[in-house]
Amino acid sequence: MLIWTGLCMATKRALTCDRIVQDMGTKWMQLPRGVLVGEDILEELPGFLRSLGLSGRCLLVTGESTRRVAGERVGEILQEHAPEMVTVESATQDEVARVVERARRAGASFLVGVGGGKVIDVAKLSSYRLGLEFVSIPTAASHDGIASSMASLRSNGMPVSENAVAPLGIVADTRIIASAPRRLTASGFGDAIAKLTATMDWELAHRVLGEELSEYSIALSRMSARIAMRSCGDAHTVAGVRRLVKALISCGVAMSIAGSSRPGSGAEHKFSHALDMIAAKPALHGEQVGVGSIIAMYLHGGEWWRIRSALKLAGAPVSAQELGVEDREVILALLEARKVKPERYTIIEHVNLSREMAEKAARATGVIE
Repeated sequence: MLIWTGLCMATKRALTCDRIVQDMGTKWMQLPRGVLVGEDILEELPGFLRSLGLSGRCLLVTGESTRRVAGERVGEILQEHAPEMVTVESATQDEVARVVERARRAGASFLVGVGGGKVIDVAKLSSYRLGLEFVSIPTAASHDGIASSMASLRSNGMPVSENAVAPLGIVADTRIIASAPRRLTASGFGDAIAKLTATMDWELAHRVLGEELSEYSIALSRMSARIAMRSCGDAHTVAGVRRLVKALISCGVAMSIAGSSRPGSGAEHKFSHALDMIAAKPALHGEQVGVGSIIAMYLHGGEWWRIRSALKLAGAPVSAQELGVEDREVILALLEARKVKPERYTIIEHVNLSREMAEKAARATGVIE
């Protein structure tokens, strides 16, 4: 199924964005121009790339396992672009530098990322540094990096977010994504549903601090989260994955509209990043933000049990035990979360979360015993 977003009106974007005037003034946004979602659609890639105005040689960025899943097939399909393939192992600055160098040596005109979150993030940041366009071909729907202009990397053992380039086009083969490990798909549902508390945090910062917000990006992000919640019952079917992919793409677009990760990242993400640094064996990003959103919704005084029920239905973790972390690590992560992006005001800062409050919230929601 072909879905043209119609969001970018320029014939050639060339790493600039259409000029869009919002209620908060003139703002530059970078949005995907074309989105292709459906079953068995990789064969449509050549025509899709031509419709985006992409020509010349491409550098194919993939991972070790995703190379076998789809990378090699994409390389065969794109023979007219004389693709050169590079395999990345992790989302680090060193890997980005290596991809940038390979792209320069190959004389690449554009980059194509085929893989999961780490591959997509390395490809998009490499494209940004090269001043080239980028096409996203996800092999799993584990988080919202599919369409966003933000890249998440690890630097000195700590997760950092960097501005990058939004993909010019997205090709999501739902049959391939549905065949990914169930845990990855469940993680994607966690990341999508977490937008409920992320948007609440942004509205809170607006009320308390007068922080500027975008109502349109909030509405888009929140709608995507609700669609994901309603789809948890058939989370691991092609139909469920298709709705999840659309929700995650919409979340990425919401962040591009906002010009920041605000509509997609709040207290639940700060908790997850803190847990990454504290836990001996952290879980997947989407799994952790899903659990974080349960606690954040409790702190907001909202219906946290609805989030918990939806995550369970999707097969996502809802407790420290299911995450594979210790209760004390959850509490410590909640307390350390305020040190992650300290400029980002959330419910954690608003209630001045203490150890006693953290333990009460975690126990009341069943996150710890």
